[in-house]
Amino acid sequence: MASVSLREIYKKYAGGVIAVSDFNIEIKDKEFIILVGPSGCGKSTTLRMIAGLEEISEGELYIGDRLVNDVAPKDRDIAMVFQNYALYPHMTVFENMAFGLKLRKVPKDEIARKVEEAARILDISHLLDRKPKALSGGQRQRVALGRAIVRNPQVFLLDEPLSNLDAKLRAQMRTEISKLHKKLGTTFIYVTHDQTEAMTMGDRIVVMKDGYIQQIDTPTNLYNNPVNQFVAGFIGSPQMNFIDAKLLKRDGKYVVEFGSEDTKTARGVKYEVEVPESKADPEALEPLVNQEVVLGVRPECIHDEEMFISAAKTGIINATVEVTEMMGAETYLYLTCEGINLTARVSPRSTARPQDEIQVALDPNRIHIFDKETEKAVVN
Repeated sequence: MASVSLREIYKKYAGGVIAVSDFNIEIKDKEFIILVGPSGCGKSTTLRMIAGLEEISEGELYIGDRLVNDVAPKDRDIAMVFQNYALYPHMTVFENMAFGLKLRKVPKDEIARKVEEAARILDISHLLDRKPKALSGGQRQRVALGRAIVRNPQVFLLDEPLSNLDAKLRAQMRTEISKLHKKLGTTFIYVTHDQTEAMTMGDRIVVMKDGYIQQIDTPTNLYNNPVNQFVAGFIGSPQMNFIDAKLLKRDGKYVVEFGSEDTKTARGVKYEVEVPESKADPEALEPLVNQEVVLGVRPECIHDEEMFISAAKTGIINATVEVTEMMGAETYLYLTCEGINLTARVSPRSTARPQDEIQVALDPNRIHIFDKETEKAVVN
């Protein structure tokens, strides 16, 4: 098995287009790493450089202790699973899975043993005589995985392998791939634009934007301690609420103020959330006093239950319910407060209905504050 090391990797195309910039990561042996980000952020290009399908413009790529910049894809001891499965339509499942081994002149009995073992792991033994057109999307995905498994590679590369499946099957295949990773004990590098996939499957997640790494961390740390506004907004569904606000200091305490106030008509309301002492780092906050900031609040940290509102000493706001979405185990409330759109994830027992005027409480212990100019997190 193998570690993978990318050191100051760049991908530059003709015309000055830079797809990947200064990409650095040390991937441990047997680790499950996810590259995630919006379309065009460079995640698939990075994966293709690891596979040898794209040339590296600058930097060094090591698989194990071997520098592989100039090593052909077939000699890198990696296996790639593509988004479109790339199965040969005229071959049976067995022949598709055996194809790579035949090219390597592996003995027939060993090919049969490896294919049958992979088919058993993936629960597709009963499909070995079928052709791809007779398979469902999930079955084709398993065959594509099986073709990779039989080669027993040091590193698995998976490029959005679940994007062609329906929602239920995707959830099922997420679990299957996680189980497969544990069973095989191999290094997995997985590309997706779906942050739910990233959060549920990866040991560590690499969040990318415009060819740059924004943050590399565990799912929990990404969610709770995003380094900037982009990561905070990208990770989590529904996404974090962002409120334009101002940081003030009163009686030695830091307060975030937002809302609107029209002095001529005396209309509009200002709201405030006191920054708890546990989050109030003077070194980070002092330079931003009396400055514009962005307040970040996750939907589950906005409460409409009376017990939260009555216990809250700060962060209580009045809002109008625009839309409610019953999700079964929870309800999403889409609110407006002083022209600010907010999403709250509340209990399914919530009685709030569209057009209701309600009170909600923002949990001050779970707020995030971002520098308005740099978008960097100053409070998590």
